Amino acid sequence: MSIPPSASPGSPASPASRRRADAQRSRTAVLDAAVQLLGERPDAGMAAVATAAGVTRQTVYAHFSSRDDLLTAVVDHMTERVAAAMDAAGADQGPAPDALLRLLDAAWRAAETYPALARLGARPAPPEEDSARHQPIADRIARVLQRGREAGEFDPAPALSWQVAAVIALSHTTAEEIRTGRVPAADATAALHSGLLRLLARPAAGEA
Repeated sequence: MSIPPSASPGSPASPASRRRADAQRSRTAVLDAAVQLLGERPDAGMAAVATAAGVTRQTVYAHFSSRDDLLTAVVDHMTERVAAAMDAAGADQGPAPDALLRLLDAAWRAAETYPALARLGARPAPPEEDSARHQPIADRIARVLQRGREAGEFDPAPALSWQVAAVIALSHTTAEEIRTGRVPAADATAALHSGLLRLLARPAAGEA
């Protein structure tokens, strides 16, 4: 006798599929609650996250073995949100310099929704983990920089990886200046924009 499609192990209606879907929904609910709560209270514990998510503490621990594990997942979750905002910024449209600034502004708006999470992202991490976490952001920046290099809008002489690293480093510096209140947000953002465009600009004919 053949197994009805609705009861096959890999079908959406199978018990195993339903359990996986329920577990994914539960994990997403915990992450969404943690993003909101930790944005307001960076020192919130696992019990508080469970309450905010409407689940038991045991459920939170079923998905995340420790608070550090949860914090890492929260930062990764925010990175996905930032990447999605960058994808919606139209980085493939118009002059590359304008597209780069749109890309960075979109990333900034997504990240500043939960300003306290910037401190979570700054937690010490092994170099390979930190690199992997920034890779989705770096890849999107690299694509618009490469487009500008090919169009003669950005200097093609420096290594692309160096330019990407410079953009990220200056963006982080700008965010820190704003977070500490040393420079008003509008001034810091304007300085980032003008500084990056000067740094990346292709030298005029005859310049060294």
